[in-house]
Amino acid sequence: MTSASINNSTNVFGNSRSILKKRTLLFRYLAEINLIFGIWYLQWRITHSINFDALWLSIPLLLAEIYSYFGGAMFVIGLWRPLVRQVKSLDQMMPPLPPAEWPTVDVFITCYNEPPEIVQQTALAALAIDYPATKLHVYVLDDGNSAEIRAMTERLCIADLQSPLLQKEANRIDTERSQLIERLQQLEKLKFNTQAAEKWLQEVSSTQNQDKTSTEVFVQSLQQFILWLPPEHQSITERLNTEQQALKKAIYRKELELVELARFHYIARPKPVGVPHHAKAGNLNYAIFSGETYGEYILTLDADHIPKAQFLKRVLPYFYTYNLFNGKYEQNRIAFVQTPQDFYNIPAGDPFGHKASLFYGPLQQGKDGMNAAFYTGTNAVLRREALINVGLQYFADEFSKDETRLDEFQLVGGVSSNSITEDMNTAMRLHGAGWKSIYHHELLAEGLAPDDLSSTLKQRLRWAQGTIQVLLRENPFAKPGLTFWQRLQYFKTMYSYFSGFATLVFISCPIIYLFTEIAPVQTFGYDFAIHFFPAFIINRLTFLAVTWGIPAGEVWRSEQYAIALFPLLIQAVWSVFTGQKINFQVTPKQRQSGIYLRLVWPQLLIFFLTILGMLWILYRLVIGNLNHPWVHLLNSAWAIYNLLLLWVVIRAAIWQPSKES
Repeated sequence: MTSASINNSTNVFGNSRSILKKRTLLFRYLAEINLIFGIWYLQWRITHSINFDALWLSIPLLLAEIYSYFGGAMFVIGLWRPLVRQVKSLDQMMPPLPPAEWPTVDVFITCYNEPPEIVQQTALAALAIDYPATKLHVYVLDDGNSAEIRAMTERLCIADLQSPLLQKEANRIDTERSQLIERLQQLEKLKFNTQAAEKWLQEVSSTQNQDKTSTEVFVQSLQQFILWLPPEHQSITERLNTEQQALKKAIYRKELELVELARFHYIARPKPVGVPHHAKAGNLNYAIFSGETYGEYILTLDADHIPKAQFLKRVLPYFYTYNLFNGKYEQNRIAFVQTPQDFYNIPAGDPFGHKASLFYGPLQQGKDGMNAAFYTGTNAVLRREALINVGLQYFADEFSKDETRLDEFQLVGGVSSNSITEDMNTAMRLHGAGWKSIYHHELLAEGLAPDDLSSTLKQRLRWAQGTIQVLLRENPFAKPGLTFWQRLQYFKTMYSYFSGFATLVFISCPIIYLFTEIAPVQTFGYDFAIHFFPAFIINRLTFLAVTWGIPAGEVWRSEQYAIALFPLLIQAVWSVFTGQKINFQVTPKQRQSGIYLRLVWPQLLIFFLTILGMLWILYRLVIGNLNHPWVHLLNSAWAIYNLLLLWVVIRAAIWQPSKES
């Protein structure tokens, strides 16, 4: 997973560029045919195939198919313009951007009761980022206020100050400070002599003797020349006083630089009783507004996501645009740059479906092409100015409705606290305010994925609940400032979390037929075949074009989980719409031991009912009491496909790591 770098050849204009992803035109042709065939199939289903003798089953299936069609339509439209970004590193930009002009960056490592060794690994990698030491500060935002993490932070801070890199910086700063002090001392001596010389010149000038010596004339001319040079002063003494003040300020700045060489810090916010804490969003916002951080840009990292050394150099160039008219780099309207998430602890076969090359690939690239790339909470660099400006505007709106929220000012003024998926909501607010986003397709950090089903389901449930919360509270189609394409990108993500109901219908229909011979479709004959199979085949070809280059096993695993997690998606919708209290649950970073079949009992029930239904028709076939064998064969094939989809989560429930690992 890489993003190609632009070489420094003269035939390349600019420091970054974007091109359409390969095979985009092929995908567009297939997508158009797919949409046409889908409409053709649906109109046949509506007008010719409804089984009026079983409307209780036929109508839900038809509605599920219509839901799936519109979801698929938004899916392919959202991929219409996938962009591949290419960028020069910060130190290779042309014309060069001097390191002295590089921005200051704060690295926020958010944690909540994670083991100190995990946080330490991330912190060490953050400190090792290839960036000027005086412009990089790393903060552990410990929402659990752990004594162990605090002690670890203090220990690493001391070790970092003693590192060769910071010792070199300290020596450089101390040398520059000593030079300034020496110059100040020289200036003080010169100032004493200058005062005597000016007094003498005043005495000479007060005499009426016109026969001045050449020395006197030269000294007066030198005085006039010095006072003529900018800045203007009434006397050389005044000029020296100004220089003296400037030197004292420069010395003070060097002393501050020495103090600020401590670039590893610990922040644990207070949590007063009775004031909402807003989970991860509140943790980030407190760090932004506490007065302890000041970087122009913020790199957010989850506690377990280890950044690569080149992270900042590969991302920061997107925030600068070269102005040909004034010959300077200027900041643009990019609010954040998101990079992929990947994991270094995924076991063979990826039993929990954590690989996300489809989302961190075609989907994000498609969003990027419509200026709607999502912020996903970690492995991203955000512009502090954009976060604060937009966050404070939303806080002002909320405060005007409820003045009691003033106590929450430090917790809600930046990252959105309106949902437990604060990242996506924040991105939508930034886009609505006119800011832009970038998706940079290069793996620049790796993290820990949950390695048990319980932790995985908690994570997926939080994503689903939070996304549906955003839909209800800040519907993208009602949100001012968003373009139509941005609204579509946000809505289709929210829409996808309602698929659990359609999935329940799809997996129930073959079971019902196997036991009762009640079909939701009036005919499964030739008419059905010529409408269904062309639409199905072109749909699969379109999906193949989208996922080209992604391992087939990973694509199949993502498809399995999209179906197998239908109870979780139904639970998410139900919990949000019924107003149940929903808390932010941190995903455990250590394996939770156990067998989790109790967590997948709905899938197990469907699985065993499907098998029983197939055994039942096999028994009827043996005794010669089977009507419509071809229809039973078709439903059996449908049932087997469902079994293959559901098996993934059942296997994950009993999966155990190998002894070698």
